[in-house]
Amino acid sequence: MRVHLCVVGRLRRSPELDLVTDYLDRFDKTGRNFGLGPAQVIEVEDKKGGGMAAEADLLLRVVPKGSLIVAMDERGKVMTSPEFANKLGGWRDMGRQDLAVLIGGADGLDPGLRAQADYSLSFGKLVWPHMLARVMLCEQLYRAVSILSGSPYHRV
Repeated sequence: MRVHLCVVGRLRRSPELDLVTDYLDRFDKTGRNFGLGPAQVIEVEDKKGGGMAAEADLLLRVVPKGSLIVAMDERGKVMTSPEFANKLGGWRDMGRQDLAVLIGGADGLDPGLRAQADYSLSFGKLVWPHMLARVMLCEQLYRAVSILSGSPYHRV
């Protein structure tokens, strides 16, 4: 199952970009043996300042057809890492070819776009900068595939 991180904003050269790259490389290397990956980041920018609705349109344009859509949203489901790993494995086992995970801009995702998502996931009630949410998502993807592979990376 290919993973597409469809995100608002460009991540310039930074420690966050280094972490995203590292975790996605790890995810790809471990995941290929378990039917997960490759993962890619698709960035969109609302250069016209159209707000959340414009960002939603841009995000929908880059989501591959037929993708299972997961919205990262503070109102979404809070899971443990093993629960997330099982959910990811379940989507893969259902025969889903593509997973698109959406991260909105500073104001989050447009309500209409959130309503279209197949699933909504949260990192908790705290609000995170979307650049850090991107890093945390990439780490959790790697952690999930590590759990599925039986690797000792995740310790209970």
